[in-house]
Amino acid sequence: MPKMKSNRAAKKRFKITGTGRVRRSKGGLNHNMQEKSRKRLRRLRKNDMVDSTMEKRVKLMLPYG
Repeated sequence: MPKMKSNRAAKKRFKITGTGRVRRSKGGLNHNMQEKSRKRLRRLRKNDMVDSTMEKRVKLMLPYG
């Protein structure tokens, strides 16, 4: 049987945790930083979890995650 291919874009954006949830980084941290407060930028640095409704779709793209 040939290996299944991972979606390369998804592989760069998501990681599967030990418990099987999907971790993602928050958006909005690339440009227009001077308009955002320091508190907001600090919160954006932290990782977030993918919503449970989208988790199944992401896992389909990462067969070996």
